Amino acid sequence: MNKITCIAIDDEPLALGLIVSHIKKTPFLELLAEFDNPIDASEFLQDNKVELIFLDIKMPDLTGVEFARTLNEDCKVIFTTAYDKYAVEGFQLHALDYLLKPISYEVFANSLKHAKQYFDLLKYGSANKQIQADENYLFVKADYQIHRIEISEILYFEGLKDYVKLYTESSLKPVVFHATMKSIEEKLSADKFMRIHRSFIVSLNKVKTIERDRILFGETRIPISKQYKPLFDEFIKKKFL
Repeated sequence: MNKITCIAIDDEPLALGLIVSHIKKTPFLELLAEFDNPIDASEFLQDNKVELIFLDIKMPDLTGVEFARTLNEDCKVIFTTAYDKYAVEGFQLHALDYLLKPISYEVFANSLKHAKQYFDLLKYGSANKQIQADENYLFVKADYQIHRIEISEILYFEGLKDYVKLYTESSLKPVVFHATMKSIEEKLSADKFMRIHRSFIVSLNKVKTIERDRILFGETRIPISKQYKPLFDEFIKKKFL
C-alpha cells in the first residue's frame, strides 16, 4: 500500500497527541514527525518529502495560516483548530479540510477518506491528469471536501471567472469549485461534452430539447453562441433522422 506521508503541528500537547493517535490508527498514513511549532517543521520540510500536514492555526510566533502560505503546492494541509473564524482563510489556501477541535476519530476518518481519494487521483491518474474517455466519474474539490461525480449524472458546467458551477441530475444545487472553463474543457472527453458558449459546457447525452439557439434543461435555457454554433450544428446534423 502506498502511504500518504504526513506530519502534525500543534503547540498544545494534548491536541497534538490526539492527532498523532488518529494518524497511527489510519493504515494509509505514514507519520514522519510531530512538532509543537511550525519553525522546526519548516526545517524538516527542507530535507523530507511530506504530502500532508495536520496543522493547528492559532500558534505563537507563526500562525498556521501564515505557515501554510509558505508551502509549495505539492504539500497539502488539513487545518485543525478550535476556532471556526479562520474557515474562509483556509478555503482561500485550498486546504483539503478544516477540522474543529475536539476532533473525534470518526470525523478524522471521514475527512481522510476524501483526502485519500484526492491523493489516489494524483498518484494513479493519467500522466497529464486529464480524464480519459472511458472514465465514468471525476473528482472535484469543493466545500473542504473531494466529491466524486458520476459522468452520467452531469448536465452542464457554467463558468464564473475563476470558479465553475457543475450541475447534475441528482441535485438541485450545483457543486461550485475553483477552476477555469479551459481547464475543464481539456479534462473532459470530446465525444461526451461540448463547449457551446464561453460560459457553458454541456453533456451531449443530456441534450434533449433545442429551442432556436438555446438548449433546454428543464426551465433553464443555455445559449449557443455564434463561435461554437457550427461545431454544435455538425453534431446535431450527424444525429438527425
